[in-house]
Order: sequence, then structure tokens, then C-alpha cells
Amino acid sequence: MKMKSLVAALLLCASPAVFAADAAPAPAPAAKAVPQTPEAWLARMTDMTQNMSAYKDPKVFVPWMNAVTEPGFYTTMGNNMMDPGNWLNMANSMTQPGAYTNLAAFADPNVYMKWLAAGMDPNFYTAMLTQMSDPGKLMRWAMSPMDPKVMSMLMNMVNPNLYMKWLMSPMDPRAQQLMMAPLNPNLYMGWMGASMNPGSYGDMWKGFMNPATGAMPAMPTSTPWAFPAAPAAGTAPSFNFFDPNAWSQMMPAAPQGGYAFPFPLPAAPVAAPAAPAAK
Repeated sequence: MKMKSLVAALLLCASPAVFAADAAPAPAPAAKAVPQTPEAWLARMTDMTQNMSAYKDPKVFVPWMNAVTEPGFYTTMGNNMMDPGNWLNMANSMTQPGAYTNLAAFADPNVYMKWLAAGMDPNFYTAMLTQMSDPGKLMRWAMSPMDPKVMSMLMNMVNPNLYMKWLMSPMDPRAQQLMMAPLNPNLYMGWMGASMNPGSYGDMWKGFMNPATGAMPAMPTSTPWAFPAAPAAGTAPSFNFFDPNAWSQMMPAAPQGGYAFPFPLPAAPVAAPAAPAAK
């Protein structure tokens, strides 16, 4: 009896916290952090769903340029290229719908506006020249032949385990997943969905192509050619960019049927009275 009472008391104490946690809104997804190590940069650069991030934002391009001009980056890349698993990961990422979104995002004009703003910002050039003229970077390049990572990369070429990995790579589950990908219907449906998703082409196109936000502005009703009236407050706009009926409704029907002209027609001139016949 005491044990049952203790369990009931714990449930009563814990239930408000559990219900409060369920009612709380889910936290917003955190933005992708900029890699800080050569391994993290190579993992992103070999991922075909996000390897273009450095070219879409100057703020990401600056640390990317700093990473690819370090000698440690190339020793790490050499070791990764010898591992067949990294090649399988990159090949599998090519089959993801995110690979289409990764390239289609260059259709967003905001990408070019960011670069235009960076081209007029002296801080961008200062950040680039500062890392290029860093004496520590030049010294690391001069001492790179003495780096133990370089020796490790060279000795890895005579490692028998490396060649065993390549011989056993066809049995890797990632290789089997890659071979079965063309037989997966979700592969083609995912790519089709990514190509038709306005979010794949940047933030600008979401409001123009999304039926939930892409309503045409309301025009004064006094004009002969007016757009459909704006929806009432509290309701979502209903204009769909891909709906032919939505485009046909932009020309309102005349009372007599058919479509009204976008401009008022001139009235027919009143005929002059006939002259009286001569007697």
C-alpha cells in the first residue's frame, strides 16, 4: 500500500512538467555551424547536399578560403581520398534530393545581392588579405614537409589494410545502398518533389510561388479591370501560380457574359436627325 501511494504521488508531481513540455513549442532548428577543422570542412565539401554553401554566402566563403589555404587541409584530404568509405558517402549524397536543392538555390537573387554587398564592403577585403598575409600560415607551409601528418599519409600508401578496404568495398552496405538506389521509387519522387518545391530556389520564390502566401494585391473596384478581391481577414490567400483557373479569374466576367475589356469602350456616336424631305 505504501509503495502504491508513493508511485501515485510521484506521478502527480511529474505530470504537470510532462504536460508543460508537450505543450511547449518545438525549438527552431539551429543554423548550420561553420566548420572549424579540416575534417569538418572535407565532410561538408564531399556532401553534395551542402558543398556549395561557401559560394552562397561571403561570410562562409572567408573561413572556407582560410581552411583550403592551410597545408593541413591537403594532408587530411589525401588520407580521406585513400579511404573507399568517403567515396561511397559522396556518391550516396548525390542521390539525395538535397543535391538538387543545393544547386537550385543559386536561382535566389539574394545570393548575388550578398556578393554585391560584400564587394562594396572593405571588411570583406580586409578579412581576405589578413589571412593571406598571415605569417603563421606561411610558416606552416614552410614546415609542412616536417609535419607528422604528411609522413602518416605517405606511410598509409604501403599499409596492407588500405588495400583490403578497397577489396572489401563492394560488400560495404553503403555500396549496396548505392547500387539499389536506381530501383527505389522514392528516389525519383524525391527529386521531383525537390524540383517543384519553391523553397529549393531560395527564400525569394517562396512568397511568389507558394499558394499560401502568393496572393495578388487587391485593386480598386472602380477600375474596369480589377484583380479578385483580397481574402477576408484570418483566411489564407488562395492564388495559385500554377492553377490556370486562378489566372483566368484575373479577368472578371462582364454582366452580359464573357470577359470584360481592360479599358472602357467608346460609346457609339448618336446619329444626326434626318433632314426633312423637300416638298
